[in-house]
Amino acid sequence: MNDAMPDHFETLAIRAGIERSQFAEHSEALFLTSSFVFASAAEAAAMFAGEREGFIYSRFTNPTVTMLQKRLAALEGAQGCIATASGMAAILATVMALLKSGDHIVAARGIFGASQTLFGAILPKFGVTASFVPGCDPEDFKKALKPNTKLVFIETPSNPLTEVHDIAALARISHEAGAYLAVDNCFCTPALQRPLEFGADLVIHSATKHLDGQGRVLGGAVCGAQPLIDEIFKFMRTAGPTLSPFNAWVILKGLDPEIARHGAIRAGAGAGATARGASGDHARFLSVARLPPSACACPAAAKGGRRDRFLRGQGRSGSRLARDRPMSLAVDHGESRRCEDDDHSSGEHDAWPHHAGGARRGRHQRRLAARRRWPRDGG
Repeated sequence: MNDAMPDHFETLAIRAGIERSQFAEHSEALFLTSSFVFASAAEAAAMFAGEREGFIYSRFTNPTVTMLQKRLAALEGAQGCIATASGMAAILATVMALLKSGDHIVAARGIFGASQTLFGAILPKFGVTASFVPGCDPEDFKKALKPNTKLVFIETPSNPLTEVHDIAALARISHEAGAYLAVDNCFCTPALQRPLEFGADLVIHSATKHLDGQGRVLGGAVCGAQPLIDEIFKFMRTAGPTLSPFNAWVILKGLDPEIARHGAIRAGAGAGATARGASGDHARFLSVARLPPSACACPAAAKGGRRDRFLRGQGRSGSRLARDRPMSLAVDHGESRRCEDDDHSSGEHDAWPHHAGGARRGRHQRRLAARRRWPRDGG
């Protein structure tokens, strides 16, 4: 892993950026307000002019969002961070703030599909063109550079192809051409990879994925040197692809378990990931362990349990259910499998009792009868 990874990294994931109110709350506070009050008109004018720091309007300044921004900046080792409504909003804000009509982007072909559409179909309408490089060879990126190239954009590992790029080599090539290197780091998170330490100028996150970690809210972020973040903030302040305070709070609460989980991977605990070449001009190579389909996190389908036997067709009704209504297993962030469909989640209540025999069926039927009698007996 990164040699410069701070020893207190997991603590940063929990405590960095916290600003407590006058109530001295333990957990991060959620500030659901559109605007803030001022002691005087002069104070308001100074804040709007940027002459004085403070919270003004939640389109661009909010305490909960600010806590998330400070925490992500600390985790990535960045000077600053700006949070956005989604990962794609983070990419759009970066391009709109730093590029202009006539500029050119070099992007990896294997990046997220929506990013390809943004670069290849939408931005050309506004005079920003893009070239897509297949594969991961830095020399191919070098050949794709043009005199007007201002941004090199990669995603490593990429979604969904999991291509891995040499960040240090691409940073050197980009800077020699006078371009920024932006790295989408949503798969690894800063617990496994910190692109700024390899020379990247900007780190972009879809916080929707591993930073939240539980598929609850949308969010995005851009981390990097403060002058670049300031430029992106200017666009954000006016255009408003803003992260809501509630989503920021949910992501803050997701960072604790997610970073701890990735920290365990980084430390080599359990079925984790390995890395090599984390210094000099070498690339980061990550090998994320894939568990077999039987590694299901749902307690109802624990291997060898009655629900597991039923789903594998060992009950009298199980063979029909397994054949006609197969269970689906969704990969949960490459680490475990979670049962997602209705058959699996509801089966504990309506499936196994009907194929169970003897006393078990009798107990189930007696419980149902007792529930039906209860309203009459209690009435």
